[in-house]
Amino acid sequence: MCPNETRFDVSSVTEGSWRTYLSKMGPSWIAGAIAAGPATMASVITAGATFGYTLLWVVILSAILGATAQYLAMRLGLLTESGIVSVVEQHLGEGWAWVLVIDTVLAAGLAQLVIMKGVADISATVTGSDARIWGVTWAIILALGLAGHGYRFIELLAKFLVIAVVIAFFASLFFVPIDASGVAAGLIPQIPAGVDGALVAAGILGGAVHITLITMHSYTMHSKGWTSREYGLATFDVGTSMLIAFGIYSFAIFIVAAGVLHSPTVAAAELSAVAAAQALGPLVGTNAKWLFLLGLWGAAVSTLGGNTIVPPYLIADKLGWRTEVSDIRYRVLLAVVALLSGLGAFVGGSFFPLLVLVLAFGLIGTPFAIVVVLYLLNSEAVPESNSTLANLGGIILLAVTTILAANFVRTRVLGNLSEPVPLFVAVFAAVLGIITVALIGKFVREALASSVIQ
Repeated sequence: MCPNETRFDVSSVTEGSWRTYLSKMGPSWIAGAIAAGPATMASVITAGATFGYTLLWVVILSAILGATAQYLAMRLGLLTESGIVSVVEQHLGEGWAWVLVIDTVLAAGLAQLVIMKGVADISATVTGSDARIWGVTWAIILALGLAGHGYRFIELLAKFLVIAVVIAFFASLFFVPIDASGVAAGLIPQIPAGVDGALVAAGILGGAVHITLITMHSYTMHSKGWTSREYGLATFDVGTSMLIAFGIYSFAIFIVAAGVLHSPTVAAAELSAVAAAQALGPLVGTNAKWLFLLGLWGAAVSTLGGNTIVPPYLIADKLGWRTEVSDIRYRVLLAVVALLSGLGAFVGGSFFPLLVLVLAFGLIGTPFAIVVVLYLLNSEAVPESNSTLANLGGIILLAVTTILAANFVRTRVLGNLSEPVPLFVAVFAAVLGIITVALIGKFVREALASSVIQ
């Protein structure tokens, strides 16, 4: 670093009152809205209903790793003050930027369709109307809200719904029995035998550590107007949304499912989003049922809104457009993605199993995004390289996501290569795996060359 170059002081939290921080937080809550959605709920309910308290440690770990991933993404966004695609293109090249865009758009696009299916199904259950009509309705509401107000609309929606959803699910704990010894046993790391245990664990972690959450963060902070001067505020933002709010959300849902739905009278393998809520009625009363159902509805809507803006952010950045609604091209792109999501209401199949598979698919592309972020945070792209502790957290994050993604491919994909979907997933995973290894190799070569010169 040149002697006259300004050094960012990001070693400690910026001074500011709790009240100020609470009033100004926002970007990470959009990521939290996606994480605290029906996709995570599907995996967490499935885990509790199928295996009881056994996977509680995975639920807690997901909040910790989710906060770690968002912290690293936050650092990159603040220290570069640019969108992640632009930074990748500038410091790694156009090819790497396109890989990141395609990887993220595929993961976010598939998730968008399934999430819309969930929103439509839940809306139909609550109101008694046709799910397909609700799918089209929500798509139009999204298009009008996003194209008209952009980031501000999503931030307000995310903060309001996430807080409301967390309160609803936390309140439901007071209506269900909790086995303290089972909770204590669930803190001991273990994976239930068989394919299903590994897949559900991958789904839980995939909801918190997902490529869409990592790649979107630089854009939401830019839309908020944050720079490196807001480092402390941004750190607080990550902690309150991903570690605290998302952690409480996941914990509460899991405890309800493990304490009540893990029962001989409940067919865990056949649970749908609505069936899980309705099953609570005869078991623990209508209060728990409606709190759970309304919480599910709010979570689905907040996730749908947050997920919609991810593909437009990355595509617009790659094409050199402004990621603001003042740019008519970006506004049209937002509206198109929102309207296309309405097709999700016409997708067949059960909501929960589809969500678990979509999360696991997104997990396949996540290791590449983590390597990209770690590479850039330890390069000249930023004025201050990662600390040893931050790098260690990133390496643990990479190891966990890679192992879970590889296990998902091995157990659920490789045995069905005669079918088109598993074959596509296998090829996608293989290509991304090779690309990720190549990027790691590029970093190692450059680090060794730099050490030799020094």
